[in-house]
Order: sequence, then C-alpha cells, then structure tokens
Amino acid sequence: MNVRYFEAGHLKWFGGGIDLTPHYIDEGDAHYFHTQLKKACDKHNPTYYSEFKKWADEYFFIKHRNETRGIGGIFFDRLSATTEINLEQRFAFVKDVGMSFLNCYLPLVEKNRKITFNEANRKWQLIRRGRYAEFNLVYDRGTKFGLSTNGRVESILMSLPPLASWEYVHNPPANSLEKRTLELLNHVNTWGI
Repeated sequence: MNVRYFEAGHLKWFGGGIDLTPHYIDEGDAHYFHTQLKKACDKHNPTYYSEFKKWADEYFFIKHRNETRGIGGIFFDRLSATTEINLEQRFAFVKDVGMSFLNCYLPLVEKNRKITFNEANRKWQLIRRGRYAEFNLVYDRGTKFGLSTNGRVESILMSLPPLASWEYVHNPPANSLEKRTLELLNHVNTWGI
C-alpha cells in the first residue's frame, strides 16, 4: 500500500493504491479484503471501487506469465482536481484509502499468523516471491522510473523480497493448494463483490 501527492507548478495530483499478494489464496480472505476497499471507495464515489479495481487488475498483471500478481486491490494515478471534484475531496479519498490499511490487513494477519508451514510451503513461497520480483523489475512504473533516472538503487529495490526462486516450468500437482492458487491467478476475479 502506498499513496502519494505530486506537485510541480500548476500540476497537482494524487496516486497510489493497495493490493494483496498472498502465496496461497483464501477466497474468503480475498472477499473480506475487497469488501474493505469497496467501503473506503464508496464513501467518496460509488464508481471508485470498480474503476480503481479494474485499474489494479490491469496494472498488477504479469503479462509474460498470463497471471495476476495476487488478488488485486485498487490502483489510481494522476487524480487531480476536476470541475466536479476539488483537490480537497481527492485528498479526503486518499486519506481514507490510507486509513483502510489497518482494516484490510490486520484481521487477515491475526487470522493467519499461527498457520504452520513446511518445506514444500516454503518452496512455494519463494516461487511466488519470484513472481513478485518479476513484476517489480519488468512492469512496475515506480521501479522503472527510479532506475532510469539514476535514483538510489538500494531505495528503489527495497520492495523486492530478500529471497526468491524460480523453477523451470514449475507445475504444481493437481488438486493441490498451489495449483488452486495458480488457477485463481489466471484470470481477473471479482471475489464475490
């Protein structure tokens, strides 16, 4: 999750978003997460959730894998004042997105924090982290911008996982949680919203 404000001369706009990239997808958790985001969006405009979810679904898509990075969320950029919406209203929305972070994440952390894992789960986690790294290095606009403008490399790559792995033509066993996760990532999902 991140939100930002940009101002240069007469240009003023907000950007940001919030998404979730679990290693194993729990459809109930995905529904809960998106419900919280929809509540935050609906306080400001009934079209925001569907508009910004679509933007996230398109942005967080790993084209070369034909899969989504995770369960998505919302994403927006260059939200400036319009004749209908002033900058203060945009700021109120962005603040509510930021404040929704705790409602979105803490219950999921609390629910899942004591789940045990084994070596096979760890291997899968590293493979999924590899997908995250692929997205950030190939598609993420912020990473690409930072690297192309001689930014501080350590700061730019800070979001990458410390450990990740790749396995040639990885194909999880049928009827496994890993296979189900890949099936859910192979298309955009509404998560019951």
